[in-house]
Amino acid sequence: MGLLIAGALVTLLYSSLSPIRTPQSALRNQEALPLPDKPSIAVLPFVNMSNDPEQEYFSDGLTEDLITDLSKLSGLFVIARNSVFTYKGKPVKVQEVSRELGVQYVLEGSVQKADTRVRINAQLIEATTGQHLWAERYDRPLTDIFALQDEITQQIVAALRVEVSEAEGERVRRIPTENLNAYDSLMRGAAYFLRLTKETTAQTRQMFEKSIELDPQYAAAHAWLGATYLAESIYQWSRDPQSME
Repeated sequence: MGLLIAGALVTLLYSSLSPIRTPQSALRNQEALPLPDKPSIAVLPFVNMSNDPEQEYFSDGLTEDLITDLSKLSGLFVIARNSVFTYKGKPVKVQEVSRELGVQYVLEGSVQKADTRVRINAQLIEATTGQHLWAERYDRPLTDIFALQDEITQQIVAALRVEVSEAEGERVRRIPTENLNAYDSLMRGAAYFLRLTKETTAQTRQMFEKSIELDPQYAAAHAWLGATYLAESIYQWSRDPQSME
């Protein structure tokens, strides 16, 4: 388990957080990627529709959670976060996404979070044709956020007729924490951590520590906290030999 976590953190730092991006203009000049032999999907960054731009972390966190949940299904090919977030804040055509990423389906949507409620609009599109397969608007209490994520995942699975094993279904339905404040603190920390600077890494560590304080069994918070020490060691922001350990 320790080796798996270490490998995941290294992948996070060297792949997901790499500052090197392939320009969209270069992607458009490439030939269309072939489609995988199983249903393939790209979850585009959900748009923050809240009046507060600081709520951007929540829409990004929801997008990442949906990508993570769908990635647990062996019958589905899911594009990684690093690739789909190159489209963030840009007007896109689903046909171009299909050609550039080699996917048949695209999920896009918006999030509006206010006080204790959240409103989510989501639509599933067959990108090769532009046809809408499914669309729904959800208006729920914030306390239902994990159930809502599971519901969206199940709708996608049903629309694409993806076979899901019992074990995979259990992994998708598993609730990471019962403490919403711990979850919120983790999402805020993750959003800042992705900027990957010495200052933001120190700030996010406090947020992950707060998550752990609120829920000591919150595994994701421990993993992200470990990532701050790993980044500190790799980029030599700290000379403390205890960082890597």
